[in-house]
Amino acid sequence: MSDAGGLDAPGKVRREDRFDEGALASFIARAFPGIGGASAISVSQFGAGHSNLTYLVTFAGREMVLRRAPRGVEVKSAHDMRREFNVLSALAPCYSKAPKVLAFCEDASVIGVPFYLMERVPGPILRSSSLPAGLELPPSSMRALSETLVDGLAELHALDVSAGPLAALGKPDGYAARQVSSWTERWSRAKTEEAPQLDAAAAWLAAHLPAAGRPALLHNDYKYDNLVLDAADPTRIVAVLDWEMATLGDAVLDVGTTLGYWIDPDDAPEMKALPFGATLIPGNLTRAGVAERWAARTGRDASAVLFAYVYGLFKIAVIAQQIYRRFTLGHTQDPRFGALIHGVRILGGQAARALEAGRIDRIG
Repeated sequence: MSDAGGLDAPGKVRREDRFDEGALASFIARAFPGIGGASAISVSQFGAGHSNLTYLVTFAGREMVLRRAPRGVEVKSAHDMRREFNVLSALAPCYSKAPKVLAFCEDASVIGVPFYLMERVPGPILRSSSLPAGLELPPSSMRALSETLVDGLAELHALDVSAGPLAALGKPDGYAARQVSSWTERWSRAKTEEAPQLDAAAAWLAAHLPAAGRPALLHNDYKYDNLVLDAADPTRIVAVLDWEMATLGDAVLDVGTTLGYWIDPDDAPEMKALPFGATLIPGNLTRAGVAERWAARTGRDASAVLFAYVYGLFKIAVIAQQIYRRFTLGHTQDPRFGALIHGVRILGGQAARALEAGRIDRIG
């Protein structure tokens, strides 16, 4: 949903995602003395995400965003609100595109789960191949934005992670091997049907681990619908959202996740039907163009880009499979989640095509 000028706007809170708004108001009044203890609270929900839940909270005329885990999650490390809060806190002094955090609540009795509050950064967000109402991005502007997206990822990978708070956000040694092992284990636990193409992708990844690169801070979910654009100049990125999987590791794998969501115009029809469609807006770089520009901007080795792309496809498929399994177990009734199994199958097919062709493009 978007409001005038393409700004990303929330809607009504889904029934299964509701909580005690009065308890939240009491917490906010305690956390921000003087903000207005008797003020009415308004809560709405940003409904497009598939993982941690995001709400717009208005209290005493002040807007803030609340982030919390969904119910019924089994991979607690992927929904650790304290860690996500710490990541954003560590980024505050050195990365202006990270939203500022305001408060953390570990007391699950307030809304049922731990949560944190952060500033709201208003602006358009590209969530599909259809531009938000009021937003214009002709091919030349879309090209500029896609280049800005890559440059933003390069900027993130250039942060100094050798010391200070950022150095404590992960253990980069052996990162690729740990990730392949971890996502393969999650795949095994979450499977609801046989998927030989994804099984083959997992086996190939384990057998083709690349040499470790220079450690970097990884966002691990860097894509168009986690970027807030400047409403006055939509080729400019003003904020990067959803830091729940951020850590330290091999930067090329972060590129792989971005590429996993990147659809090229000559991809198979089923790939183009996935809800990753902003990359199909005319003017975008291709996947190969993304990899080439990232390598040029960072000076890092992109020779493992096929590994990174297959890894990205596999990881995204596992995430979708985990959410789908929660749906089959009745932990969520969100109808969007019931269709995720189709995406799992499509991503498996794309991984198989990439491995057969031995490249990341021209595999439709």
